[in-house]
Amino acid sequence: MNDRYDAGDGGYGPGPYQLVGYDEHGQPVYRQIPEQQAPRAAYDPYAQQQGYGYDPYATGAQQPAPPYEGYDTGQQPQIPSYGGSYPGYDPYGAPARGTGPGYDPYGQAASSGQQPRVAEQTAYIPQQAGPAEDTHAPRETEDASGEREYHTEQFSFVEEPDDDSEDVIDWLKFTENRTERREEARRRARSRLIALLVVLALVAVGGVGYLWYAGKLPGLSSSSARTGTATPVAAQKRDVIVVHLHNTGKGGTSTALLVDNTTTKQGTTVLLPNSLALTDDDGSTTTLAKSVDDDGSSGTRDQLDTVLGTNIQGTWRLDTPYLQNLVDLVGNIDIDTNTDVPDPDSKKKGAEPLVHKGSDQTLSGKMAVAYATYRAAGESQNAQLERFGQVMQGVLRKISSDAADATVTVQSLAQILDPSLTDKDLGTFLAKLADLAKSGDYKTALLPVQADGTLSARTSDSVVKNILGGTAKSPDAGAAVRVSVQNATGVKDDTEKARVALLNGGFTFLEGGSASGTQATSKVIYSDPSDKQNATEVAKTLGLPTGSVTKGTVSSGADVSVVLGGDYKPSAS
Repeated sequence: MNDRYDAGDGGYGPGPYQLVGYDEHGQPVYRQIPEQQAPRAAYDPYAQQQGYGYDPYATGAQQPAPPYEGYDTGQQPQIPSYGGSYPGYDPYGAPARGTGPGYDPYGQAASSGQQPRVAEQTAYIPQQAGPAEDTHAPRETEDASGEREYHTEQFSFVEEPDDDSEDVIDWLKFTENRTERREEARRRARSRLIALLVVLALVAVGGVGYLWYAGKLPGLSSSSARTGTATPVAAQKRDVIVVHLHNTGKGGTSTALLVDNTTTKQGTTVLLPNSLALTDDDGSTTTLAKSVDDDGSSGTRDQLDTVLGTNIQGTWRLDTPYLQNLVDLVGNIDIDTNTDVPDPDSKKKGAEPLVHKGSDQTLSGKMAVAYATYRAAGESQNAQLERFGQVMQGVLRKISSDAADATVTVQSLAQILDPSLTDKDLGTFLAKLADLAKSGDYKTALLPVQADGTLSARTSDSVVKNILGGTAKSPDAGAAVRVSVQNATGVKDDTEKARVALLNGGFTFLEGGSASGTQATSKVIYSDPSDKQNATEVAKTLGLPTGSVTKGTVSSGADVSVVLGGDYKPSAS
């Protein structure tokens, strides 16, 4: 039976060795037995098989077996029984730690030859039990110089667990990917921000350029910031026509100028109050309303040219039925209404209004006529005039910008036009204004008129000079009869109604205030006999009987004084 733990040299040189333990690699550690302690008789491990009394499981001491012939008969050490206290015995065949001289666990006899002394080896773990027997374990050897030689199979290498390595790699990858994603997100955010800033800059530059070209930048007037900036106001080219709206149902007229400034590309509706003072053909002073009724279209157009210093190319008489048809032809209009308008055909009190107050209201032809001609109790004529201007601008936004289509719309009205304006000329003109109204280059302006119907240079420059390019030339205020009106009816609105009636009659109105009390009858007073005829005309204009005309004291600065009494009926004026 072969064993790597030979009791002889043990593979480590001459001399007996004793097993004292195992090192950290599981290798046996021996020490050399001193020469004086070397056994003189070899132990025969086969004695137990031949009945020499060796029983490893015996509880008592065994008798020594007789030696073989020819062998050294030196006395064998007594073998203790199982569980005995002999320090060199291990019942499982393993040598005791540090005892049992010459003992070989596999039964081989220890050499009794004298061995040279070598350095004694000390066990690193003297009390450790021997490892399980491994017949294939590598052995240590010595080279020629006596130094111990180690083989690679004697070493074990510690490697990190694969699972931990994978976790570390995955974590590193996750951290790297997360950082890269953040950096990429930052780069994308910076790129988007830069692109947004570039777009905003381009939009801002484009918007400012458009506003500059359109003449809508703050601080720049429309006449100096657009095409023709170098052209003086008076030298700019304008096309102007006058529109007279005749209320065929209730009477009265409303007048406006439609202006197309072809130099600045700006359209305007100029509203003309009926109290505007004009000069009649015979040189006498009259009002716009009276001129329209008495002198017709051509006479009023010439008088307006004189007062406003402009050149009106034609007159468009627009009766309310034609206005209704025009709105229906263009498909209704959308405007912001400033008041509720009752249905003029409804006789029921408290009926639903025909036109409601509100923004972006859609008006049919009938509704547009009612709104354009409506004047509430106590309102001035200018309030009604502004509603007419709203309707006209709403119509222009709906008319076709094509000259041919606009001409067809005009022809569809089937109205007889003034000889100064053909249907083709009117259609072409309206198409140009419609284009400006749709692009936002259109506005409405009210001509400022003083109480006596005249224009002042200070108040009229914004309209007469800048829009019409003319110069105000009002007739002499002294040419008109000055009438002072005092209200004794107890109804405040009667003063305003009398003022309108007098202005429309060509008189100059002077505010006389309200009386301390009421009077039953009205009086028309003159002081100069030459003014008796004028006083009679004033009474007729106000709807008062001729018997109310009397001589007396008139107010300062007036030619005729009027005291309105309870018999004054505004509807008759």
